[in-house]
Amino acid sequence: MICKSLLSKREYHQIRIPCDLHGEKERFESMNFAIIGCGVIAFTHAKALEALRGEDCVLYGACDIIPEKADAYAAEHGVPHVYYDYHDVLADPAVDIVCVCVPSGTHGEVCKAAAEAGKAIVCEKPMEITPEKIADVIGVVERTHAKMQCIFQRRMMPVAIAVKQAVAEGRFGRICLAGADLKYYRDQAYYNSAGWRGTWEQDGGALMNQCIHNIDLLRWMMGDGVDEVMAYTDNLNHAYIQAEDLGMALIRFSNGAYGIVEGTTNVYPHNLEETLYLFGENGTVKAGGKSVNIIEEWDFRDGRGDPATIKMQFGENPPNVYGYGHTPLYADMIAAIRENRAPYVDGRAGMRALELVLAIYLSAARHEPVKLPLEDCATMDFEGRFGR
Repeated sequence: MICKSLLSKREYHQIRIPCDLHGEKERFESMNFAIIGCGVIAFTHAKALEALRGEDCVLYGACDIIPEKADAYAAEHGVPHVYYDYHDVLADPAVDIVCVCVPSGTHGEVCKAAAEAGKAIVCEKPMEITPEKIADVIGVVERTHAKMQCIFQRRMMPVAIAVKQAVAEGRFGRICLAGADLKYYRDQAYYNSAGWRGTWEQDGGALMNQCIHNIDLLRWMMGDGVDEVMAYTDNLNHAYIQAEDLGMALIRFSNGAYGIVEGTTNVYPHNLEETLYLFGENGTVKAGGKSVNIIEEWDFRDGRGDPATIKMQFGENPPNVYGYGHTPLYADMIAAIRENRAPYVDGRAGMRALELVLAIYLSAARHEPVKLPLEDCATMDFEGRFGR
């Protein structure tokens, strides 16, 4: 796995894909990708794929149910094949990997159909919006032996790799408290750009759409196990959406540590920070910036490594909050196919962040602690929660 050893920034952004092919893998000598859903995030996917050109990676197709969007996207990125129905993408034998960038609540249907069609899958977060739907997707993916990568790109950023390595080496000792903070800004124009944004049927609010990346990091760093959640959510400044623009939660992890989540899209006039922090008996780390992209505090009792050097080596300045993580996730997907192994962030990994977000929603709605694992919960259960 990529996080087994600390990588320099240079090494990290120069991940190389194995090129020795044999047997049934020969059909992937040149892997053709097709984007399904040509909205905002699809442009980040295109840039990630463009960064891998020369590694037998081709952005082969673009699909959207709005023909003008598919046409414009294809023209901008030089995509040779355009589709207006994702079933046509799946029927094309030349397509090896589909990139699912449709609205969140429709991820599952596309992923299942892609797996049944024999395609590998890269799916944007969240993988779906109910545990039942995700379990259904995972069942189909595992039955068909499809490769599936979930987009939690924060895991691939140098800062996250450095912190995860410190956790794996036990440098914190007993971790007492960890937290995930996200203080962003989203205005009405953002929600008006796509009618599904901020709805319970297709999306969720600040926690599900923005903070879920940091929630994923938090749960991943803490060993995934969560026992109980107590939370509040509210909609204070976005009367035109159904879901929350503010969420706060207290988490009791299975390892005995506690966690705090704060997420909001009410910070005017622009994104302020996305921060991950871990406090242990032998170490303190705070990773911040606008996308967990810099190390602000790095202090361990063992004295290994110069903090100033660590901060310089693993910090980065991405052009936007999406960071550079999509490219290494795509690189890992190609390698997983060639090596016949699971991708770095598979379907089961993709389920855990969603489960925690839903537990926060449920606790806030019930005004009581909620125990995990969740068995029956969906975003649609909270329709009318804030009077809309």
